[in-house]
Amino acid sequence: MKSLLFIFSLFITCSLQAQESKTILFFGDSITAGMGVDQNQAFPALIQKKIDSLGLNYEVINGGSSGETSAGGLRRIDWVLQRNIDIMILELGGNDGLRGIDLNSTKENLQQIIDKVEAKNPEAKIILAGMQVPPNLGQDYTRQFKTIYPELAEENNLPLIPTIMDKIGGNEELMQGDGLHPTPEGHKVIAETVWEVLKGMLK
Repeated sequence: MKSLLFIFSLFITCSLQAQESKTILFFGDSITAGMGVDQNQAFPALIQKKIDSLGLNYEVINGGSSGETSAGGLRRIDWVLQRNIDIMILELGGNDGLRGIDLNSTKENLQQIIDKVEAKNPEAKIILAGMQVPPNLGQDYTRQFKTIYPELAEENNLPLIPTIMDKIGGNEELMQGDGLHPTPEGHKVIAETVWEVLKGMLK
């Protein structure tokens, strides 16, 4: 009887611990997904390791999808939000810029993703990760694209990572041969950049 009571008590304790665990969603494109590197080398996994080392009760979900546009993210977000999200790092829009997609559409898609997250969980915290695009589409497009993120951050009162890859662009050791995706060392730099903003939200 005592053995059964112990097992039941252990089950209840584990269940309560699981319920108390909070979720951090990294919702993005191939940068978040870790294209070209092992999953455990991508920056969301590195953030999980940091969290675990500090004994914090958060589970990181890598919601990155290679090739994802802001429109694709908007189509996917309802499915992702079937699970409760406490913190989301939103890293989308880079592929929009590479394809020359209308800037108003990109901004509106990102706004709708933010709205859906906040509607599902008003207590959820969102970090917006800024992106930048090459100047091949013209200086006006490049400049206007870059303003999307600070505008959204200000309009929604969100913390902003101005440019998530700002510290690694142009460094051959930190970028893969395609010039678009980080190496494992590059992901370490991105993890540090994200952590500087994220750490203050963790309890």
